[in-house]
Amino acid sequence: MEVIDTVAELRLDHVVILVDDLPRAVKNYITLGFNVVPGGEHAGGRTHNAIIPFRDGSYLELVAFKYRWVRPLAVLLRWMRLLDPLVEGRPPLERRFLLRSVAGEGLVDFALLPERIEVELARARRRGLALEGPLAGGRVRPDGAEVAWQLGVPAETGLPFLCCDVTPRHLRVPDGMLRRHPNGALGIAGVDVAVNDLATAVRKYEALLGTPPQPLPVPATEGVRRAVFEKKETNVTLVAPSTAQHGLQREIGARGEGVYAVRLRADARVRDGLLDPVRTHGARLSFVH
Repeated sequence: MEVIDTVAELRLDHVVILVDDLPRAVKNYITLGFNVVPGGEHAGGRTHNAIIPFRDGSYLELVAFKYRWVRPLAVLLRWMRLLDPLVEGRPPLERRFLLRSVAGEGLVDFALLPERIEVELARARRRGLALEGPLAGGRVRPDGAEVAWQLGVPAETGLPFLCCDVTPRHLRVPDGMLRRHPNGALGIAGVDVAVNDLATAVRKYEALLGTPPQPLPVPATEGVRRAVFEKKETNVTLVAPSTAQHGLQREIGARGEGVYAVRLRADARVRDGLLDPVRTHGARLSFVH
């Protein structure tokens, strides 16, 4: 058996939710009891975002294309079987968002936070993963402050990307009272990732994270097989349909492999349960204790 070399803890950085209308999405998430902070415009000027920061240091990112016609065009190009070749020259994150946007608004990606991105990229490559990077990223906040980071982007959408701060982290992720939400949200407890083949996905996540799932395997329940990677703050659960007719399989067919659902940690006064998918703009978000 291959020995996996020791790595620093890769903790969850953020989860990306693609929306069509950013101001409308911000209003809906405020209605749900979240503090939402305007993020600004990304480098290149094609997308802009808003941030929902949590006490555990993670956050939800609401991101939208600046031009409303982009996603409908992506849908048309997918129908014409032209989308894949046409996105090849786009920046890697934009390419991932476009490919997963054809199924509509909702969860499109998530990122892990490395201490030293060059080290993590080298380790992942030694284990056979193909990642682009380090790539420069950034945005300009509404107050004019410039935020910069570096990215490591896997070739496959089923794996998360790496996002490492260059400027001080508080410039990218708001802190203080903004992390205390009226609805009691404390952080991100778990991320479910939809995959086609569980064994293949487990090997790739072992290569990226440097640790095996616990336990492996988890028996199939309700037509889904699972493998859980236990992290310090946030568990990453791979979920694979055990039958071709399962709804999860249809989701993968429409959106591709990738983040499927997110469980938000909440304080004791909050009831467990799924948030209104209309107000979350299609993102499967639920509260858990």
